[in-house]
Parts: sequence; C-alpha cells; structure tokens
Amino acid sequence: MKVHEYQAKELFKQYGIPVPRGGVAETPEEAKRIAEELGGNLFVVKAQVHAGGRGKAGGVKLARSVEEVYEVAKNMIGMKLVTHQTGPEGKLVRKVLVEEGLNIEKELYMGMVIDRSTERPVLMVSAEGGVEIEEVAARSPEKILKAYIDPALGIVPFYARKLAYGLGLTGDLVKKAIEFMMALYRLFIEKDASLAEINPLVITKEGNLIALDAKLNFDDNALYRHPEIAELRDIYEEDPLEVEASKYDLNYIKLDGTIGCMVNGAGLAMATMDIIKLYGGEPANFLDVGGAASSESVKNAFRILMSDPAVKAVFINIFGGIVRCDRVAEGIINAAKELEVKVPMVIRLEGTNRDVAMDMLKNSELKFILADSMADGAEKAVKAARGEI
Repeated sequence: MKVHEYQAKELFKQYGIPVPRGGVAETPEEAKRIAEELGGNLFVVKAQVHAGGRGKAGGVKLARSVEEVYEVAKNMIGMKLVTHQTGPEGKLVRKVLVEEGLNIEKELYMGMVIDRSTERPVLMVSAEGGVEIEEVAARSPEKILKAYIDPALGIVPFYARKLAYGLGLTGDLVKKAIEFMMALYRLFIEKDASLAEINPLVITKEGNLIALDAKLNFDDNALYRHPEIAELRDIYEEDPLEVEASKYDLNYIKLDGTIGCMVNGAGLAMATMDIIKLYGGEPANFLDVGGAASSESVKNAFRILMSDPAVKAVFINIFGGIVRCDRVAEGIINAAKELEVKVPMVIRLEGTNRDVAMDMLKNSELKFILADSMADGAEKAVKAARGEI
C-alpha cells in the first residue's frame, strides 16, 4: 500500500526524522493560510499523487509570496498531472503540500527496501540526490552505496557510519546522518514497510540534514497489525477495479491488453500471462482468485473482468488442488449465465474432478471454448481476442 508524501512525512516526524515545516491543503484558501502560518518569502507547493516525476510534470512549484502560493495552488488543485508513472490519463490532484523553502547546500539520496536475493533489508545512499535512482544505477552504479542489515541484529552504528563517510560527510553531519539512518530503519521495520525512499535528502546551508521528499510503501499482508497505517489508504489513487477486487480478497492488477485472465495462484497467473504473450497476445490483467476459489469468488472475478471494456476474450486457467474443478465449473456456468458474458471464454481446468468439470462445461448451454493444455488455451484465447474463433 502506498501513502502520500505528506502522510509519509507525518510518520517520519513520529520517529524523529527531520522534515520541512508545512501542511496539506485541499483548497487555495487553505494553502494560503498554511503559507501565512509558515512565514517567510519562499515556499514549495507539491501535488499529492501516488506517482514519481512530479517535478518534471509541473507538480512541484516554488512560490515567493503568500499570494503566489494561492495562485499556484489554485492552478494545481483539480489539474490532471501526467508523469511517466501515471500514463497518459494522468492523476487528478486533490491535495497539495505547502512547505517552507530551504537553503539547500547539497542533495543526497537515501532509500531502504527488502533485498530478496539476500533476504535482508538493504539501506542505500548516494551522493547523486535529486536524480531518479534508476538513472544512477544505469549510469554510475558505483555511486550507490549499500549496507545489508541482518534482521537478527538490526542496524548498528557501524553500518550507518560507513555510509555517512561514503557520502563524504564530516563533522557534526556524520552524527546527524547516523541518527537519521537508525530512525529510518526503526520506522521501516516497526511499520512493516516495503519501501522507504528520500530523494532528495538535503544538507542545508545551516548544516542540517532534512528529508525534502518522502516515499513509503507498506506490506499489504501486514496491515492487520497496523490499523493506523491502513486508515491512510487513498482509494482515489488506485484503479477502481483494483479497489473493487480488494473487497473480495481478489488479487487484481489492471494491464493494457485485451485478454482477461482468471487464474488461481500467483505463480500460475504469472505463467499464464507469459504464455499469452508468447502466442502474440497481451493480458488485460493479473487476477489471482486464490487457491480455494469458490463459486462466489469466480462470479465476483467475472464481474470485475467484464467491467474492463478492453477485454475481448477471457482465459480461465485453473488448477484444482484444494478446490475441486467441478465446483469451479459450476461457478463459471452460473456466473456466465447471471452476468450474460458476451466475450469468448476459453477454459482450461486441471486437477481434482477435472473430467467431471469438463463434462459439465460441455453439456451446458453456453459456448465455452475448452482447452486441453495451458498452451492450447493461450493460443485459443489469443485467436478469440482477434475474432479468429
């Protein structure tokens, strides 16, 4: 789960991580009031959307007076912000973050993720702040310094000190950087985050270390332990179909293709998408109905698939292990009748009671396209989406 920058910074403050003074506004009037309370003659107005690249797209603006803050917020709130991460449809800006301007001396990068190859959290820093870390990794990978942290030991000052020296910090800044990294690690672990990123992390001319930006993602599977984090979810920033799927514990991600996929198990779902592409098609979604798919979950999955106008054919690829194939077939038949599915449906079932299930599908009054294997199903689904079947 993602949160907005202003929400991430509130969490940073709880852990003693320095951030600029500021506040969030939903109207130009609120933005002006926040600027008046901050005082000074330099402000930053930042669009609050779940997407990177805001600065390049006009979602981060400087303002040199309270009146200019009002005008910038007036133009920004309600705009569609289009970045390389939003796609051409963009994201509607509903809120802006108004912050004090800082006297920036240098920009750094700091981030933390789970490294799956080592099964450990990794803390990363770079002197190339203000630049997308992917660009730095591609151009100058040696400029990204890493510390792999043993979860049993946690972060120790040695790790942080080594990274601070690697950034070229000296004197009091080394101490501040160590405290900063220790606090970020505590937040990351205690809140079950999957990503913590600060880009840029700035050194001010006054000698302070401040998180100018903040990005936090959280492990969905751990949200039951953090109701206060779950409350930060902004469904307006998510695809409506993905929000609907989450109500029924369906793992759904919308894609750009024309073949709707209904599969049980994440691994099989990934393999299904791969084989569709192998046969020249494009999946319209990732949809995992779970290992214990029921008639009700199949019906809800169908309804969500059919809500996507881009879907020209559906490929149902189910392995009946925990769930029996005949129960899945019953759910498919009932859902197809109830929802009046108009697009071709290609079905491949394997596992418990497979033969019984295939007979049920053959003897139904519906025109299902049955497949003998995953490859056969993928090939037929691609042809069906093109109108060749």
